[in-house]
Order: sequence, then C-alpha cells, then structure tokens
Amino acid sequence: ARDPQQNKQTKHRSTMMNPKQSKRSLGATLIALAVLLALCAPLVFARNEILQAHMGCHSKTPVYGPENLYPIFTPDMSTPPLRTATNGKAWLINLPMDGLHTNTTQAYWLAHLYGSPYEQGFAQGALFKKEVHDFLTKAWVYMADQALPSLLPFMPEWLAALVVDLGFEAALDYVADITKAYTSPDIFEEMQGLSDSSGVPYKTILRVSMVPGLTKGACSIIGAWGKAVPQNLLQLRALDWDTDGPFRDYSQVTVYHPDPTNSTQGHGWVNIGFTGFLGALTGVSSKQLAISEIGVSYPDASFGNTGPDGKEGPIPIAGYPFIFLLRDILKFDETIDDAANRMINTKRTCDLILAVGDGKEGEVRAFQYSPHVLNIQDDKNQMPYNETWHPRIDDIVYYGMDWVCPSFNYVLSRQLQKYYGEITAEVGIRSITSVLQSGSNHLAYYDLTAQEVYFAFMAPHGVGGPEFAYDRQFTKLSVPDLLAVSL
Repeated sequence: ARDPQQNKQTKHRSTMMNPKQSKRSLGATLIALAVLLALCAPLVFARNEILQAHMGCHSKTPVYGPENLYPIFTPDMSTPPLRTATNGKAWLINLPMDGLHTNTTQAYWLAHLYGSPYEQGFAQGALFKKEVHDFLTKAWVYMADQALPSLLPFMPEWLAALVVDLGFEAALDYVADITKAYTSPDIFEEMQGLSDSSGVPYKTILRVSMVPGLTKGACSIIGAWGKAVPQNLLQLRALDWDTDGPFRDYSQVTVYHPDPTNSTQGHGWVNIGFTGFLGALTGVSSKQLAISEIGVSYPDASFGNTGPDGKEGPIPIAGYPFIFLLRDILKFDETIDDAANRMINTKRTCDLILAVGDGKEGEVRAFQYSPHVLNIQDDKNQMPYNETWHPRIDDIVYYGMDWVCPSFNYVLSRQLQKYYGEITAEVGIRSITSVLQSGSNHLAYYDLTAQEVYFAFMAPHGVGGPEFAYDRQFTKLSVPDLLAVSL
C-alpha cells in the first residue's frame, strides 16, 4: 500500500509573522521558539548519567562496560490474552531475569490493535484505560516540572518562567498546529480514538506526543551485512533517553494490524515504545524494514546549520516531526529507496542520524539528516571519517551516541572489529551494546533476514537488578508470527 501523502508535494508554510497579527499570536510564536530551542537541546529530560553520555563523547579515556550474560527469553505466546477489547487484545509478558518472583522480574505489555486508525486508537485506550491515563498524566506533569531548569541555560530567566508558568501548553499547541500540514492525518485519528476510549483529553495526548520528537537522546546505530556477519542482515537501535520520568514504567510493544480491505492504511508493523505514545522511535515492519535514530548534539559544518560566524543558525519550526516520519516509513514504505525519498522530499526540522534497514535488499543505510542536508551514508562513504575513532569498516555502518563522539565511537568500532564476521544479535547483546553502554531506556536488534527482533527495556522504578536496558534480559519475538495474530 502506498502512503497518499508521500508523492504529494507539500507547500511549505512560512513561520514569519505578519505585522498585523495580534500580540497573542506573536507571544505564542516567541514561546514556541523558546520551547523549541530548549527542547532541541541535548537530553532535556535526562538524568545526570545520561547527560554525561553526550559530555562523555569527548572523554580522553574510553570506558568499557561488562558483558550482558543473561539468556535471551522467548515468551510462550500460546496462552490466551490477559485483556481483550473490540479491535484489540493484550498479553502481559514477564521477564524472569534472575528467576520469577524475585525483585528483578520485569513485566511489559504486548498489544495487538486492529482496524482503522481511529479503531486502533480506541482499542488501545480500552485495553489500557488506567495505564494510558496514568502515563500521559504523569508524563505531562513531569515534562512541565522539568521544563524550567531545562530552559534556563538557553534563554533569559524571565522568558523561561513565562513559558513554564503561562505558555508551555500554548507553545506545544502552536508547534502541533504548524506541523500538522506535514503529518499524516491518520495519526490524529488514532489520537482521537485513544482519547475517546481512555478519557484522556485529546490535547494532552497531542502535547505529550510532540515532546519526544523535539528532544534528543544520545543513541547508537549499527547496520551489519556481508562479510561482517555469519549470514543475516543485522541492525541496532539503542535509545539513550530519559531515565528519571515515568517512561520506564510504561514500556510496551504494539503490533498494528491495519484494515486489509483499505489499501490506504498501509501494512502491518511493530512499535517498540510506551503505552499511549503513538509516534515511532523503534520498530520494524512487515516489509522487513526497520528504523534507528540518534539526536545530534555534536554536529559539524557538514550539517549546513552554521552561519558565517561559525555559530549554529536558527532551527526551523514547521516541518515533519521525525517521530511521525519514522512511523510512516514503517507503516507505508516498502524499500530503503521509499524511505530515502520520503526524507528527501519533506521539510526536515532537526539534526539527526537516521538508519533504515531492508531485509529484502540485504542492506542498511544511515542518513545524515538536517534542515539543510540529507546525505546517505554507507560503509564506503560514512562520515565523519577518522582513522582512530571512527574508521570505515567493510559492510558496516555505525554511530556511537552522536556524530562527533570520539570516545563512544572508539569503543564501538573496536567491538565491531573484534567480532567482525561473527556479529549476530546474540553477540551484539552480550559483547557490543553492554560494553559500549548504550541503550539505557530501551534497545532492539533487528535480524531482518530471519525477521526476528530482540529487545530489552530499562528496569521500572522499584525493580531490582541492573538498571539500564543494555544490561538486562532481552526478549526475542518473530515479526511474522506477531503479524499473523488474528483478532
């Protein structure tokens, strides 16, 4: 199925204000600019350890973590679902970790949603009414509480206080409004369904959905094929993002089953994220496509954002939120070329490194993504090139934590070279991401040849054992089996 929005040329709307606009509109614009400048700053809601991940990019002493020796867990999916609703069903997956009934045992939801976007949203709200309400309420309060200290370093204190005390909601509403023209309508339909069944106001869902797409995490990417692997194409997406807020308590795998009678609704896909969060940060589709993402806090001039004085230029506001772009890649695109054309032909809003793998073609490509450039990266032209800390490796593309990030890329390149020719999901889990110490919130290895996904979540608050996802037990699931589950 094709995305009806993909081949339609969108007229970019100007963000310049008409002098005749009201003071209220001007105020909303200033607040939106302020929020964007702050939210595009590194790791807005991150705790000290993760904030130090970006700072650690330039550490003179690379740090190697311990290996992850937990066995990979495959849940028994022959049991009946714990919850059911019209157009939805859900299983609660219990990870044994150090043994069931210990304080290290971790649980997360695996949900299946069916039908139209509205019906899928309604089903999720019906399945998880309390969880959706609790998560979105806590997330909103947490983000509002965290906003002031996050904004202060980037603007005058009086303006930060104005944003938090009087205009944080208005600012996010404004950002949502001016990005709406670039966003697939089905996302808003799904939000409405979620609101109608859960009772959470639509505006709250929209506001919370906007924030992750405006923040950055110090994440990592690997794509390995050919001589680098024994046989199967492998891709990594490690999410190093907020670890203090409620996100870690609401981990969820959501399987989308579109209406098969409606060709405009795309194809099936799997979203690894949070309860009630409808954007995509991590996921894989029925077309053997998978996504990875890194927020860039240490760009170089090749991103095209610096002016003649060498300082970073203004960040555009209106454009395609990347959490929805990644979602649409999974839902609508069939090849890497489709995904690349989507990125090329849209208005981009942030500095990112994205990656898309295609199990049909047997390749992974990374993308240097900014408002000004879209450059495709492979093993032959991967940038930035540095013989010591970011060497090119045949049949591998990789980025550890950031673009210019010597210490993490040094460790990652050494581990990839050490296991070259033997890199599998099992090897990566045991000896690459745990040693790199990347994937604090969650991470996924996609075996795009076998169509299997291996993933781990951070420990919820109050759960013992290793805290970060890269050190915890992984689950293995078959993507075709997930997509074959009927209502």
